[in-house]
Amino acid sequence: MPSSLHPDRLLPVDAPARAVARRLYEAVRDLPILSPHGHVDPRLLVDDQPFNDPASLLISTDHYVTRLLHACGVSLDELGVGQGPLSESQARRAWRAMCGNWTAFRGTPVRYWMDAELVEIFGVTERPAAATADRIYDTIAARLAEPAYRPRALFRRFGIEVLATTDDPADDLAAHRALAADPEWTARVLPTFRPDRYLEPGAGWAAAVARLGEAADTDTSDYDGYIRALEDRRRHFIAHGATSADHSHPDVGTEPLTPGEAARIYRAALQGTASEAEGVAFRRHMLLEMARMSCDDGLVMTLHPSVRRNHHEPTHHRYGPDTGHDIPLRAEFTDALRPLLHRYGTAEGFHLILFTLDETVFTREIAPLAGFYPSVYAGAPWWFLDAPDAIRRFRRAVTETAGFARTSGFVDDTRAFCSIPARHDMSRRLDCGYLAELVAEHRLDEDEAMETAVDLVTVNPRRAFKL
Repeated sequence: MPSSLHPDRLLPVDAPARAVARRLYEAVRDLPILSPHGHVDPRLLVDDQPFNDPASLLISTDHYVTRLLHACGVSLDELGVGQGPLSESQARRAWRAMCGNWTAFRGTPVRYWMDAELVEIFGVTERPAAATADRIYDTIAARLAEPAYRPRALFRRFGIEVLATTDDPADDLAAHRALAADPEWTARVLPTFRPDRYLEPGAGWAAAVARLGEAADTDTSDYDGYIRALEDRRRHFIAHGATSADHSHPDVGTEPLTPGEAARIYRAALQGTASEAEGVAFRRHMLLEMARMSCDDGLVMTLHPSVRRNHHEPTHHRYGPDTGHDIPLRAEFTDALRPLLHRYGTAEGFHLILFTLDETVFTREIAPLAGFYPSVYAGAPWWFLDAPDAIRRFRRAVTETAGFARTSGFVDDTRAFCSIPARHDMSRRLDCGYLAELVAEHRLDEDEAMETAVDLVTVNPRRAFKL
């Protein structure tokens, strides 16, 4: 059957609301993309080399795609996960596996994104299936050989104005420096400070801290030197355009330690003798320290906690991290963040964006926090919640308590480069649909809805992420 995209996809079913949503969507459809949280490798844009093959681009590195196929019995080996550049036979094998299991994506956001990528970017006119797999593969492979489908050309075509990456504190940020110095490159590609591994004592932590010290040219053999090294690397990131620091831990506890106790645990952790409880206490103390540093240097602090990373250890050992088996945990923000917010919640210029994979806390905790503290913003649904129904629930859960202005704007949180425009388009359609319903219920005038729709795309991310 032919593959096509309905112009009213995701808009309200009710005719009057749909008519309003169409008008709102027309106003935001072609606005530039601001992507303040993502995982695209900046070297992709520096090198600007043609993409190797359709499977490497659209399947193997996208854990949204591979996890569902894996659940349906397709091995990660067959999908090319962790195998680097794929040969022609490997790439076709992965592509056939996806197309042959296309029904696995029905009703999922992956289906929505992939439909948009295939149709709007590559001009595919057939629905993926076992019988169409090779023809679709050949169509995309031919496109990828054209100059218009190299990374920089697609970046411009997608209308991306700002793209934030996620980077290790010890990274020299050479790729960002190269882009900033390139007179032909006009978009902003910003690094994001991601210090998780340096805040959580455990296996390999002493070596990681040593690398941090080398990058900062600072002796990290004691706690004071460690703090100075973190502060130095944050300044390095700011000098290269960073506006935010990103944190993901099992919880967001922020209980402080005394300086002496923090120094004692730090020494024990370097020696490998700190207990698990001491490691957790140190990490929670350091999250509080990260807030202090954000108040000092202005980096936005984003939190997206409560994920059990690498849930299936055999898969992690064989294929590495970020291969589809990170699983959400319950989250608690109100009490966990109280020490941090007691100290810094009303500090001028401090921004704290709260994301979650546990949507039960949107109404109960995140919206009330964002509805009081001037520093707190409710982060958009992401990861397992970046789906149409979950995004609609988010708007209903948060808006009544925190309004629209206290939300972050959409984040795509993706390594899948070609899915960026599809993800942002989905968010714009859903927000326009929600606003149209408010107009239809006579809770907003249409001019207010129009202004809000534009703000959600342009003003909110700039304000929350200090873009």
